[in-house]
Amino acid sequence: MNQVATKKEGALATFDMEADAQQGAQNISQEDLALPFLKILGQLSPEVNKRDGKYVEGAEPGKIINTVTNEMYDAVDVIPVFYKRQYVEWQDRGTSTGAPVAIHEADSDIVSTTTRDKSYKDRLPNGNYLENTANHFVILMGDSPTTALISMKATQLKVSRKWNSMMMGLKMQGKNGMFTPPTYSHIYKLKTVQQSNDKGTWFGWDVSRVGPIADAGIYKIAKDFGASVSKGDVKVKHGNQESKSEAPY
Repeated sequence: MNQVATKKEGALATFDMEADAQQGAQNISQEDLALPFLKILGQLSPEVNKRDGKYVEGAEPGKIINTVTNEMYDAVDVIPVFYKRQYVEWQDRGTSTGAPVAIHEADSDIVSTTTRDKSYKDRLPNGNYLENTANHFVILMGDSPTTALISMKATQLKVSRKWNSMMMGLKMQGKNGMFTPPTYSHIYKLKTVQQSNDKGTWFGWDVSRVGPIADAGIYKIAKDFGASVSKGDVKVKHGNQESKSEAPY
């Protein structure tokens, strides 16, 4: 029996939390949960501006932040469980509500109606723009593994492609020969690196493989989360908590 002990007014009180698991949360569904984004903080991120209401103490450009808990990291270990690319339709800053106008699937014909403007954004006839967005659903490793989403766009799309290639290029020996293991079979380390081109400097992702999962319980958590995303049970709310790319297009 798992017990948690805590001191209260000089006495030692014990609680059997396992016996009461999930009590009080019976009516909480996926619709009531916020899937955290893991995003890179940049120079313009409100979290680093001490005068902004969204300022987070200790935040600085180049840090990775969990948008739900506001925890910050120099690097994170994650298990990728599902990948989905979409075109997110936005209004320009100043006219936007902070939420996307619409989300279009990667094979949507809407892309063919866009024209590239001077800032290299793909403009729709209505004046909005599309952002090609690579969504990596992951398990964030730690003392208590949690679900999260990493969205890559603009210059980070090439990092996403590299990551996908790393996963698809991985081979293992099975009973029937070589096979490509599921993406959630391995752990990857993500950190930030400063990147630049003739249009500016920003922080981007760097991905490296750590190794295979050794814990069967973690493997099941990752597999189950991937299945939930695949079935459409996990809702993503793109918006203010998601990082708008500071990297030039």
